[in-house]
Amino acid sequence: MGRCQELSEFKCGPVIGCHLCNKSIREISLLLNIPRSTVSGIITKWKQQQLSHEVVGHVK
Repeated sequence: MGRCQELSEFKCGPVIGCHLCNKSIREISLLLNIPRSTVSGIITKWKQQQLSHEVVGHVK
């Protein structure tokens, strides 16, 4: 897999699901056969998206 290639939502879903079930990055990596750096990147991007949605949705 190329370094610049984005993973589809279909492939990111299981990573986020495992993360929400309190699996470690190492466990997710082994379970889904994805490099730890990729798992970490997916989770980081997901967290950033969640934070940006909360900030945009919060209007006083």
